[in-house]
Amino acid sequence: MEMPKKYHPGTIEEGKYEKWVKEGYFKSDAESDKEPFSIVIPPPNVTGKLHLGHAWDTTLQDIITRMKRMQGYEVLYLPGMDHAGIATQAKVDARLRENGIRSHEIGREKFLEHAWNWKEEYADFIRNQWAKLGLGLDYDKERFTMDEGLSNAVRKVFVDMYNKDLIYRGEYIIIWDPKTKTALSDIEVIHKEIEGRFYHVKYPLTDGSGFLEIATTRPETMLGDTAIVVHPEDERYKDLIGKTVTLPIIERELPIIADSYVDKEFGTGVMKVTPAHDPNDFEIGNRHDLERINVMHPDGSINELGGPYEGLDRFDCRKQLVKDLEEQDLMIKIESHMHSVGHSERSDAVVEPYLSTQWFVKMDKLAKDSTDNQSTDNRIEFVPPRFEQTFNTWMGNIRDWVISRQLWWGHQIPAWYHNETGEIHVGMEAPEDSENWTQDEDVLDTWFSSALWPFSTMGWPEETADLKKFFPTNVLVTGYDIIFFWVARMIFSSLEHTGGKPFDDVLLHGLVRDEQNRKMSKSLGNGVDPMDVIDKYGADALRYFLATGSTPGQDLRYSDEKVESVWNFINKIWNASRFALMNIGPDFKMSDIKLDGKKSLADKWILTNLNTTINEVTRLSAKYEFGEVGRLLYNFIWDDFCDWYIEMAKVPMTEGTDEEKHMTRSVLLYTLDKILKMLHPFMPFVTEEIYQTIEDGRTIVTSEWPVANNDHIDESAKKEMALLVEIIKSVRQTRSEVNTPLSRPIDIKIEVKDDARRQAVEANKHYIIRFCNPGTLEIAAGIDKNDDDKTSVIGGATVILPLAGLINKEEEIARLNKEKERLANELKRVHGKLSNEKFVANAPENVVQQEKEKEAKYQSQYDEVSLRLQSLQ
Repeated sequence: MEMPKKYHPGTIEEGKYEKWVKEGYFKSDAESDKEPFSIVIPPPNVTGKLHLGHAWDTTLQDIITRMKRMQGYEVLYLPGMDHAGIATQAKVDARLRENGIRSHEIGREKFLEHAWNWKEEYADFIRNQWAKLGLGLDYDKERFTMDEGLSNAVRKVFVDMYNKDLIYRGEYIIIWDPKTKTALSDIEVIHKEIEGRFYHVKYPLTDGSGFLEIATTRPETMLGDTAIVVHPEDERYKDLIGKTVTLPIIERELPIIADSYVDKEFGTGVMKVTPAHDPNDFEIGNRHDLERINVMHPDGSINELGGPYEGLDRFDCRKQLVKDLEEQDLMIKIESHMHSVGHSERSDAVVEPYLSTQWFVKMDKLAKDSTDNQSTDNRIEFVPPRFEQTFNTWMGNIRDWVISRQLWWGHQIPAWYHNETGEIHVGMEAPEDSENWTQDEDVLDTWFSSALWPFSTMGWPEETADLKKFFPTNVLVTGYDIIFFWVARMIFSSLEHTGGKPFDDVLLHGLVRDEQNRKMSKSLGNGVDPMDVIDKYGADALRYFLATGSTPGQDLRYSDEKVESVWNFINKIWNASRFALMNIGPDFKMSDIKLDGKKSLADKWILTNLNTTINEVTRLSAKYEFGEVGRLLYNFIWDDFCDWYIEMAKVPMTEGTDEEKHMTRSVLLYTLDKILKMLHPFMPFVTEEIYQTIEDGRTIVTSEWPVANNDHIDESAKKEMALLVEIIKSVRQTRSEVNTPLSRPIDIKIEVKDDARRQAVEANKHYIIRFCNPGTLEIAAGIDKNDDDKTSVIGGATVILPLAGLINKEEEIARLNKEKERLANELKRVHGKLSNEKFVANAPENVVQQEKEKEAKYQSQYDEVSLRLQSLQ
């Protein structure tokens, strides 16, 4: 095989993934005697196509699993998708409405047919995107949260928890989304700061002796008031306890009661109690046996208990009620204030505290078990570790979890109510006389099934071979934003139902942001489709950028420019590999590599750096420090291998003996082979293409991960080469400064006082001759210097270049003075911008950052020119 002249990612990536899947490289074998390693994919919602966050998440997982596969583990990377109850139902509803169909008109069964069709359509989209990203998934094990096996696991968990008294049904104040008409859990609510009002209302005392002033932000809930409450020790109101007030408009008598919940110092120290519409009022109502009057329909409109406001939307009711109170001289004042208002994460509707009968999970025992587990040998390691405290704090303050949702798309709750007696039956199946029973219409919260994902996907509750081999999984990779949604729930579910942890490690990454550090969102229009990036730069470039552009737990700033720089890096690897293979020749194979003969300094140096890099890449990868891995690989491949070793290899390849040529070919091919293998988890496609050129079509996917050979680490060679590189760089820098091209020979003198170092430089002077083109070359312990000589002191040596005859000193000084003046003007201009407070405050963040970068660049150039002038003068 020959490598094409140019690197075209689209051409190279085409067809490879399909071949990998066809050949079964990603299949796992539960009967294998290899050590297992497993990751379950965080199941994407079947609501749409994958975004950049998914690409980041799955790229990290794929890197880990590809590396482990190469290290000899039996790897299961399990794919799957989530039904995403509320979100998917909303999408299907919207599509049906576009076609003139109303869900309630076609009924539950017909709606579910449309929902399953949607799932199949978007599952195909997602699989195609997985393929484009190159994910090494075992498709034979693919699962869906509503497939038969997982649905069975969900029913079993519900029944078991109900029988253990961990699930109960009760009337509570829950968080309600009036738009989707379903209950929400706390973490499905986004709080936004908005401008609201404090309405100060008169509640007349029934005996006509005056009124109480009560402030509320939600006057429409007055319609459901059942009491007025004061603090039992508040001297102002002690005499009023036991009396009544008349509820404005509705004219219901409300008792004045005492409860220590009231803050005497806040406002007037008097509160209204609305048990059906406020969680704190609900608790007060329970203590005082108050009636619960729910004045709203599920859609947020006022019901028949709202008196004259029946049928009005809650916010329209508020406006009309305020107007009526003002007309009746019952409104004291209205104050504006900023306050935090909960919005549904899915529909963006303002949520409503709402009295409803729902199913709940008791969280006290489950939460305690989870935090206690962190003090045992069975603990889960959080990466970064700071997120363990986040987990523990949340679990320590958790409320009971409302798990029922008023939807059709999801796992229908396995509870039946007797049509006559109202008796509840909870079980895996309906009672035998099913015609006398009606199943609960509600479905379970999406996270209820997702919480079982690490073990339900492997066949639990059956003792399957996969469950025995691959559970618990080794690492969960996910975003820190779903610690509460998903990570915590998997932990307590696994501990409760399997007796063990769901995974050993949790690797948490941040959010993908745009170049201005803004969160990507539809409203800002700053989202990036990962498939578009792949079309432009290739999957390898996107994957490498995503994996190495951040540290664990930190957000990632997406930048086209940064992805393009990775493309340039891959192009460099491509060209270097092509050049190396052309010079190695088609007849030289991996089996011809022999490294036990005499090596040049360059050979020893590159093998030293290669094996050091292998050790560090392996160590850092085990700690998930992929940003550091990327930096190491980039520096070694670009600087050491491409810029130095390949160039140095040209000397023996053109001028060396047969033994020297064979050794150079061996080192070149050996190093290239190890580079490709270290890069493969990050860049699977391009490494496969190059590797198959070396290995006559053998895949790199199942090749062995490099293991460092410490016999090839030679620290003295590293130091000697470092000195040579510094000498060569110094000469090149001076040539650049005095505008002397490499084609023009110059006299070079190198002073090295240390005998061993001087001998090393002398022994390898052919590199200096090759890269510096000296007219004469002198290497000595002591060298006389002239005033016109350009002297550079580097580690262990002094490079002396006689400048007489190379430049016209006066002309060079004049040129540099002119350049210095230009840079001073540029600095003055950029200083002026950055010292302008209006510019810094009003200009976009990226524009200000660009000016700061210009300032740093101009300052660096100005300093460099000043130093050149100083040396010449």
